[in-house]
Amino acid sequence: MSWRPRRVTSAETLEAGPVAALGALLDSGAAVPVAGDVLPPLWHWVALPRWPSSSVIGVDGHPRRGDFLPPIDLPRRMFAGGEVTFHGDLRIGAEVVREAEVVSVEEKPGRTGRLAIVTADTRLLDAGRDELLVEERQDLIYRDAAPAPSSFPDPEPASELSPAGPPLVAEDDGWRFVTDPTLLMRFSTATANPHRIHYDWPYATRVEGYPGLVVHGPFTTLALAETLRLAHPDRRVRRLRHRNTAPLFCGDPARVTVDDTPPDTAEVALRRPDGTALVGLRAELATITPERHQP
Repeated sequence: MSWRPRRVTSAETLEAGPVAALGALLDSGAAVPVAGDVLPPLWHWVALPRWPSSSVIGVDGHPRRGDFLPPIDLPRRMFAGGEVTFHGDLRIGAEVVREAEVVSVEEKPGRTGRLAIVTADTRLLDAGRDELLVEERQDLIYRDAAPAPSSFPDPEPASELSPAGPPLVAEDDGWRFVTDPTLLMRFSTATANPHRIHYDWPYATRVEGYPGLVVHGPFTTLALAETLRLAHPDRRVRRLRHRNTAPLFCGDPARVTVDDTPPDTAEVALRRPDGTALVGLRAELATITPERHQP
């Protein structure tokens, strides 16, 4: 492999438009940040969108590999998890410097064939003061596609589908997490994610062998962070560790639970009704200190 990792540095603005789009999508009842406000945890995934040029798009919708990411020849790409440490506040409208680099590439055999694990680190710094605000690690897994099925289920007629509404529905013992194709399309747009498994049903089922549209790993992870914000509006997140262990498919039922482990941590989980773990998130928390305003 002639590819070598390189550090990519760019100056960017935390944009209000995608943040408003995510707030409208979640429709959770929590305040949606506006210009000058601090971003909730993980909302920088939408506030710093990076649309790839049309000329570099590969067959799966992502940019062709071999530039920032290594030229791995495995078709399935999955968001596997990561860790985010918040050293300072990210405010909408602020200028930041993004430094990103692939730090490891590991190829090994898996239970269903070859797989590769790619780890990328990102640092966000205040553009004016050169102050470190966020450190992030993301893990991506590439693997072989499943064998294409010999027959395919017919999707329901579009006229018979009802919108799911807000994806997080509060109940006595937790939250239901519900999805529909429109929610997936809107999240793809808010995060500048052109991966076809999230909106192209024939591609997802007939090329990559999934049983339906795949709910974004970042969507489920961000939904857990939003659940934590709803459960603890008086706390701030210092560090998040998150892991995606199994995919969720569009329209499938799932539940979110929050387990507080005093004094300053919380565990949030997304599971299928049978208890199968899909996504887990562990947060280190601190009490929010009110901002002081000069008279």
